[in-house]
Amino acid sequence: MDLATSMMIAASGMRAQSSRMRTIAENLANSSSTATVPGGDPYRRKVATMSSDFDHELGATMVKSGEPSPDMSDFHMQYDPGNPVADKRGYVKMPNVNPLVEIMDMREAQSSYEANLNALDAAKGMLSRTVDLLRS
Repeated sequence: MDLATSMMIAASGMRAQSSRMRTIAENLANSSSTATVPGGDPYRRKVATMSSDFDHELGATMVKSGEPSPDMSDFHMQYDPGNPVADKRGYVKMPNVNPLVEIMDMREAQSSYEANLNALDAAKGMLSRTVDLLRS
């Protein structure tokens, strides 16, 4: 595997983790978004999806991000009888987003992004040193 291929693989990992971070940010932004009509469903958490995809031109396996899939876990019920979207018993459906889980997922995605960035920087540095040696 040459250095350019290594850089392309690291870049695909960075793109996938960036997409994952956008999905997590959307979840956090909507963690308290309730339904707009009584009895309606609130925001449903999304889960980032990724897959490996063999690139025949490069001869390497790349990371590919897909469309986020909905998390089908149950919504949380919160007692708030004064809320206009509360049911007859006074409960409001809240999103199935746990901010603590989202923050931990964000930290993991950030660490993976940084690892790919370090790999990209290392390959770029080796390529630069190779060019310098060829000039000498």
